[in-house]
Amino acid sequence: MRLLSFLSDIERSLAADSPSGGPHSWDVSRMVNFHHGLARLTLKPRAGCPADAMSGTVFLQSFTLADGSLCLKASLNWKGSDSLAVVSVYSTPALNWKNEASRIASTWLQGPPSGATITEVDMHATESQPLVAMAS
Repeated sequence: MRLLSFLSDIERSLAADSPSGGPHSWDVSRMVNFHHGLARLTLKPRAGCPADAMSGTVFLQSFTLADGSLCLKASLNWKGSDSLAVVSVYSTPALNWKNEASRIASTWLQGPPSGATITEVDMHATESQPLVAMAS
C-alpha cells in the first residue's frame, strides 16, 4: 500500500460520507514524508460551512512489523478535543484497503469519543501565566 494513495482514499471517503455537503466541505492540506513513513491530512471547514463543522487531522504512520508485514496506524484528532482515537490496519492477503480507508473516515466523522473534553482555545489571549502557576 502506498501511503499517499491510502491518504487519498481516506479523503475521498470523508467527502463521500460527509453529512455537510461532499468534497467541498473542507479545505484540505496534506503532508507526506515517504522516508519516515508518515502522512498527515488536515481538515478545516470552508467558509460558508455550518458553525459546528468539525476540523482536525488524520495522522498516518506506516511501518513494518517483526514478521515483515505492513501496519498502518491512523491517529485521529479533532480541533478543541483532548481525545485521540487510534485505528490500526494490519496487512493481510484478504485486506481491502479502500474499506479500511472508509472505516477510518467514518471513525473521524463520528467525532470525538463521548466523554471527551472539548475546549475552545483563545489563540489571541493577551494574558499569559507562568507555567508554574498553571501547574499549581
